[in-house]
Amino acid sequence: MTEPVLATFGLTKIFGAVCASSDVSLTLNQGEIHAIIGPNGAGKSTLISQICGGLKPDSGRVEFLGRDITTMPLRQRARLGLARTFQVSALAMDDTVLQNAILGNLGARGKPFDFFSSALKQKDLRKTAMLALERVGLADHIFTRTSELSHGQRRQLEVAVALTLRPKAFVMDEPMAGMGADGSRGMTTFLDGLRDEAPILLVEHDMDAVFALADRLSVLVYGQIIATGTVDEIRNDPDVRTAYLGDAA
Repeated sequence: MTEPVLATFGLTKIFGAVCASSDVSLTLNQGEIHAIIGPNGAGKSTLISQICGGLKPDSGRVEFLGRDITTMPLRQRARLGLARTFQVSALAMDDTVLQNAILGNLGARGKPFDFFSSALKQKDLRKTAMLALERVGLADHIFTRTSELSHGQRRQLEVAVALTLRPKAFVMDEPMAGMGADGSRGMTTFLDGLRDEAPILLVEHDMDAVFALADRLSVLVYGQIIATGTVDEIRNDPDVRTAYLGDAA
């Protein structure tokens, strides 16, 4: 059996009396989209933060490309090829679209930000940023201030920043959040074609998108995974229907 690209083993994180992650184990395999779904407050963002390096688990471990990265800082994980997009935008709103794409690439490389002005003139960095922006449909907006973009375009820019890392895996936290129906369909189509380049661990509330994209789903409720399976298996799981899906199934 092929080794998973990304895996967690018994991740547990406790805040006071709240167990935000309880013995969470999951895998992300090459070529797949594995969606994590669950109600608000289920612990999805806490789990993602532990996987990407923003939070240290109280116990358990994270492996990426067969390597234990549990204690590795976020930026070093990014340099290994673990690319993250955020639920709340982490873009620099006063900078242009192109500047954001280059800045994200620089940060992942561990370059100091005072290197930024000279980096804008470097052909390799600029080319990498431009290719990523072309892929997400923002090539005509490279000199647009990020604050002037629509919400959907900002989500596209976040994906472009992730693409500049030439990732081995994506971790995406609600990429469809705030998008209209057309934007969500466009992003769904784009992500569907992205899985062969790098697998995607996807946190998303848009169940139409999740059901269209996911090869596997894990359902997180009160910090615990209560079920993992295919779309049909999750749709027909009575515990999942009771805890989360209801009529959405």
